[in-house]
Amino acid sequence: MKHSNYPLFVRRDLDGFFALMIDNLVQLLLIVALCGLCGISADSKLLLQYILPGAALSILFGNIFYAWQAHQLAKRENRSDVCALPYGINTPSLLVYIFFVMVPVYQRTNSPEAAWQMGLLACFGSGIIEFCGAFIADRVRKLTPRAALLSTLAGIAIGFISMTFALKIYQRPLIAMLPAAVVLLTLFSRTKLPFRIPGGLLAIIVGTICAWVLPEVIPNLMEGSAMSTEAIKTAWGQWGWYPPHFAGSALWELLKEPSEWLGYMSVIFPMGLFNVIGSMQNIESAEAAGDSYPAKPAMIANGAGTIVASLLGSCFPTTIYIGHPGWKEMGSRAGYSTLNGIFFLFICLTGTTGVISKIIPLEAGIAIVLWIGMVITAQAFQASPKRHAPAVALGLFPAIAAWGATLMQGTLLVGGGKSLQEILSTNLFTEVNGFLVHGLVVMERGFIFTCMILAAICACLIDGKYRSAAVWSGIAALFAFVGLTNAYEIIGNDIHFRLAFTEKNTDGFTFYATGIGVGYLLFAATFLILGGCKDDPPPPETDEPEPELNSGH
Repeated sequence: MKHSNYPLFVRRDLDGFFALMIDNLVQLLLIVALCGLCGISADSKLLLQYILPGAALSILFGNIFYAWQAHQLAKRENRSDVCALPYGINTPSLLVYIFFVMVPVYQRTNSPEAAWQMGLLACFGSGIIEFCGAFIADRVRKLTPRAALLSTLAGIAIGFISMTFALKIYQRPLIAMLPAAVVLLTLFSRTKLPFRIPGGLLAIIVGTICAWVLPEVIPNLMEGSAMSTEAIKTAWGQWGWYPPHFAGSALWELLKEPSEWLGYMSVIFPMGLFNVIGSMQNIESAEAAGDSYPAKPAMIANGAGTIVASLLGSCFPTTIYIGHPGWKEMGSRAGYSTLNGIFFLFICLTGTTGVISKIIPLEAGIAIVLWIGMVITAQAFQASPKRHAPAVALGLFPAIAAWGATLMQGTLLVGGGKSLQEILSTNLFTEVNGFLVHGLVVMERGFIFTCMILAAICACLIDGKYRSAAVWSGIAALFAFVGLTNAYEIIGNDIHFRLAFTEKNTDGFTFYATGIGVGYLLFAATFLILGGCKDDPPPPETDEPEPELNSGH
């Protein structure tokens, strides 16, 4: 059999690289900023010699593996249009581990080292859970309707990617809209630019020029931005050589004291499960786009990358990114993944992360990520059977609720006044202009599970699979009773998980999801009694989509 001529790098890999680079750079900047809440300053040894190099090595590990996996798939299927799975730092885990693991430890001990150690353990635990989840992922994918797997990603794409970055564009239009026009022109219309310059590269260039030239003409254009010549000079002061250091001994010291970390398993365990489900959904998304990767090795590498991060000093898990169809649609192959890993290895080991952030504005590249969010949302409907479109739509709601809850928390923090805890303690059923606070928080807790389960129930009912719909309802009930979904605890404006087997915090407002669990059991009973105890044969597959979406270039 003739092997495909699969290149190491293609011109369109530059577009993919800039999209992935912007996304990962945002995560690194968040790390630098938020670690300050744990007493870890931007020029501290913990950040420059452990956290950033550890993150860089884990990013390189995963990017190289998924590029290699793309080459193997291209060779096996004799194709040259295979796109590697995108990979980088896990944003939800980053935020959750900072605010609900590291910050509480720092507040209790006033020790940056103690906060860092607990972050290492959280990262390590997440990696172990992801690694173990790899051995059941393929079976779960086979039993789960595609609509259930893809609708979750679409919900995240609408709220946390597309809407967030669209708002950023409209917030700084004179900097962001010209790059956005370049991205939309080159990616939607496939227009080739002069000298065949990649659209992503041109967008970064024109956005950076706008950011540095227009403030001279329009005062206060960059008000609130950290971009300035003084900021660049300060960032250059961190230039140096920061080789990675082994942090396993610090992790082992904490592991020997279970009483110190068992209480944080109520955060680490559900986040680890979320990462397993999210990775599985992203692999399904790649298959729907035409690149069928085996889940087991991909997820083993994902878990191993996170374990590598923890052993080298990073507190933040890495993961398979949402958005493979977007990268494939823009023509990226495997080279963008390799280039991303090398780039972050260089900037983290030389201390130039801050310099780049001060020169290139975020607004210059966010339109690329916005476009990826749009492609993900479209794929959920296009790659699922047409009859399952209502199931995809239903699965969007919990993710949109999660985005709404994030906005609500931010509004309360900025606006002051009553905290979320005070609002719900006064009246659980507070409603203002249709804004139901309690219902919003209940729906968003464990939304990755809830999105998938609701869409699966709906898809099963559409296909006449009443017994399967009842089984999914039973799973939903179990998750609610345990506290993986719907249960919550609020302290001030912070929303925490409320697992059933953990000790109640008397300082906060707690809601157990027992009623939700009973409701799901009533779902199951209704489907079995009124629908039937057997699954009907599947309907004819006349409305199925084409087998390979977005794969022809």
